[in-house]
Amino acid sequence: MCYRQILKQYWGYDNFRGVQLDIIESIGSGKDTLGLMPTGGGKSITFQVPALAKEGVCVVVTPLIALMKDQVARLRKVGVLAAAIYSGMQHDEIIKILENCIFGGVKILYVSPERLASEFFQIKIKKITVSFITVDEAHCISQWGYDFRPSYLSIADIRKLKPGVPVLALTATATPQVIGDIQEKLGFEKKNVYRMSYERKNLAYVVRNASDKYQQMVHILNAVPGCAIVYVRSRRRTKEIADLLNQCGISALAYHAGLEGLIRDERQAEWHDDKVRVMVATNAFGMGIDKADVRLVIHIDCPDSLEAYFQEAGRAGRDGRKSYAVLLYNSSDARKLTKRIDDMFPAKDYIRKVYEHLAYFFQVGMGSGAGVSFEFNIDKFCHTFKHFPIQVESALHILTRAGYINYEEERDNQARVHFLIDRNDFYRLDSLTANENNVITALLRNYGGLFTDYNYIDEGFVAQQAGLQTSQQVYMILKNLGEKHILHFIPQRKTPVITYVERREEAERLIIPKNVYEERKEQFAERIRHVIDYATNGEVCRSRQLLRYFGETRSHDCGHCDVCLAHRSDASSLGKNEVARDKIMALLSDGKPHPIYELHRLQLPQDVLDSTLEYLIAEEQVLTEGSFLRLPLS
Repeated sequence: MCYRQILKQYWGYDNFRGVQLDIIESIGSGKDTLGLMPTGGGKSITFQVPALAKEGVCVVVTPLIALMKDQVARLRKVGVLAAAIYSGMQHDEIIKILENCIFGGVKILYVSPERLASEFFQIKIKKITVSFITVDEAHCISQWGYDFRPSYLSIADIRKLKPGVPVLALTATATPQVIGDIQEKLGFEKKNVYRMSYERKNLAYVVRNASDKYQQMVHILNAVPGCAIVYVRSRRRTKEIADLLNQCGISALAYHAGLEGLIRDERQAEWHDDKVRVMVATNAFGMGIDKADVRLVIHIDCPDSLEAYFQEAGRAGRDGRKSYAVLLYNSSDARKLTKRIDDMFPAKDYIRKVYEHLAYFFQVGMGSGAGVSFEFNIDKFCHTFKHFPIQVESALHILTRAGYINYEEERDNQARVHFLIDRNDFYRLDSLTANENNVITALLRNYGGLFTDYNYIDEGFVAQQAGLQTSQQVYMILKNLGEKHILHFIPQRKTPVITYVERREEAERLIIPKNVYEERKEQFAERIRHVIDYATNGEVCRSRQLLRYFGETRSHDCGHCDVCLAHRSDASSLGKNEVARDKIMALLSDGKPHPIYELHRLQLPQDVLDSTLEYLIAEEQVLTEGSFLRLPLS
């Protein structure tokens, strides 16, 4: 079946867009390929279509669990054999999926980059016929990328296990330096890049200087109708601003990674279905969101990089209609941005102190701890040792890159259940609803050991087995059963985890390499400088500034950003002033004094007349005598 037939059969489109077909034909012919496509450019089509055309399994590496789940659900809905493996899954589930891959029961397999380093996964993948490997968010493999993740380096090891299997790397944000690094890190046989212009003709980029950002935000939301996203930097501010908007009559919800998974899913669904107009979110919200009619994205806080800004702003207007990306900026933002450099790269002595305090916190003795994992309560840690969370998190990331620990900020732990009553006591319960009985029956049939200890469960699977529509129903039923003391229910939650990669060392002996600290600090500082330059440069078209940053030199003025509109206004005013000057000089050309009121007969707009007259008098091209005007004597 040809690529266009597959596109039509599964997605209903007649033709590909931009460079989609070029990328598909390149990876389809077995060539290592890098595709650069803006947010909303249709990246997923470029690997899903050739995956169905080729024999074997397409392995898709992506760090976004929500994206995995969403795409797997969509693919299954149209009849594509797809599956995903991510943290928190039971071992039996993982075995089943990998066995299906071996025997042809899966065409597209999504995996997290951390999974690639698993010895068990590497053993299994040797037996799987892999058509090609797709690396989504490929900029994460580059040390020059804004979102570098060491786990991505494991992809090169998988290539060694599957020699001859081509790689398709995809990203929406890559500078020329990152483009080269991606191909090098992934071991491309030769450079092979397909680029779709990053230009978004329907998206107006605006920087608004605002002393009162909240007031400006409300004003913009009232002026621009339609669905919107407001990005902020802290979890606390998501709730504050959502509450403020609701008080102003603008429906809004808060979203961040600290919320329970079911609550996040519920809020995203309300926003997606237009039950709520605005999502106020941290950068945890947005990746893989399939909502094309976002009319407005507002950044109240400046992001750390133009890559992050471009990706987040690009979630507006994916349907091709006129949309706006607004960055609210004021004089304090440059100071805040510059402070982030020290927050992200605290002094090395401080990093060593955090490492030492971790050992006290987890009671890890000198020379021990290698391979041991601990759930990490950052609030308790900071309270115990008088630290600030931002600097602690930065120190943990640096210790991770240096190879001493592995810090997973948000390990997705599945829900757990433990029955508190004996199996025989169920028959004495007569107050349970039909749905409660169905959920209990589904749990007992599908999970063992629930009476002796906690066991991980999949709420979606339980819903299916119990004949319910959604996992949210299971969540509420389990909460009710918990309140009746029939079972203890621990909802799905995200928990930071720290693993000692090496045995504990003396803090003063820690080596923090230059490429982990000094070089990355300079890269981060450079990205901050680019954000400040973008926000403060009122002379060059916003779109042109962004495109140049990503290496597109043949860019042109967009015509609808705040800079272009200001230039157009200036040019228009200049033209009107020239017309006014000519009329005034013609009136006075007879050399006689003329009363000022005569100027009103020239039928010029008052503001143009005032500004032109002010200019002519200041330049002494026209002289005033009381209430009269005349030309200077020659």
